[in-house]
Amino acid sequence: MGMGVNLAPILVKNKIRFEDLSGKTIAVDANNVLYQFLALIRTPDGTPLKSSDGIVTSHLAGLMYRSTRLIGDYEINLLFIFDGIPPKSKGTEITKRRRIREKAALEWRQALEERDYAKAFSKAVMTSRLTKPLIQDAKRLLSLLGIPYVQAPGEAEAQAAHMTAKEAAWATGSRDFDSLLFGTPRLVRYLTLTGREFLPSKGISRRLEPELIVLEELLSHCEMTREQLVDLAILIGTDFNEGVKGIGPKKALTLMREYGEIGNLPRSIKEEISPDYEEVRDIFLKPNIDPDYVVNHGALREVELYDFLCNQRGFSRERVTKIIERVKKSGSPMRQIDLDVWFPKEP
Repeated sequence: MGMGVNLAPILVKNKIRFEDLSGKTIAVDANNVLYQFLALIRTPDGTPLKSSDGIVTSHLAGLMYRSTRLIGDYEINLLFIFDGIPPKSKGTEITKRRRIREKAALEWRQALEERDYAKAFSKAVMTSRLTKPLIQDAKRLLSLLGIPYVQAPGEAEAQAAHMTAKEAAWATGSRDFDSLLFGTPRLVRYLTLTGREFLPSKGISRRLEPELIVLEELLSHCEMTREQLVDLAILIGTDFNEGVKGIGPKKALTLMREYGEIGNLPRSIKEEISPDYEEVRDIFLKPNIDPDYVVNHGALREVELYDFLCNQRGFSRERVTKIIERVKKSGSPMRQIDLDVWFPKEP
């Protein structure tokens, strides 16, 4: 599951309501959201939802209910962005996450044997794997619902930030703060959840309200540039590099204010920073994005939706009918948006 960089202690957060986003387009980090659904939508012993032939469907349930509610009840326009190929330096992070998953899977099985279902659930949450077939299913569901998506060449958050900066979206939707490093003008967090977050380490859930972080507001509050924010993140540690031991967000902020950039830091600190920090900088400041992105736009296709969800993935017809009615009720606002927004004009 995406971790991203921890900027929480230095952020300026604005609590917002879903109603505040009515009529606005949010470019959602799809993989980030699908992981959430895979983690949380499970039976009480921690087993994910599955079709009768064993295909995991938790993420489809989440995507179907949550996205159509945001579109139908709050008239929020969703545009999903899927991850492409991760930068090479993310390999270490990916390996680390795999180890966490494997350890959690063992502990989940143990807890089930001991019939400790609360513990089993908290371990199961950490075992989610988002495979290619699951992603293909998610894209298929979106296109049948008529919800647009974009395939990014690299990190979804980088593509979403680019599109938000170009005003193809009002904000990027992700739980991670990395979108800010990629330069999104606005980040909306906790958009796609039911309003609760499960904390596996504590075995409890807490209430979540959507929040808005405005990049300019954050930079002026911290008295720094986006380049310095990226350097600050490198000091703390990102998905692409290990941070410096003992340096958290507040200390990193003090150092950036005093020295301005990594190159000027005292040698004792500089020696602790991964030698390829300039490559990490480039991941955020010169990201791999597609300026001529294609928006995969569909129309609501009822017959195919019933076939896919009910016949192939085991959802009840009654539930799918409810979803279809919700999409119809909303008049699917996605289709009434000015097309210029979706298809960038030639320069």
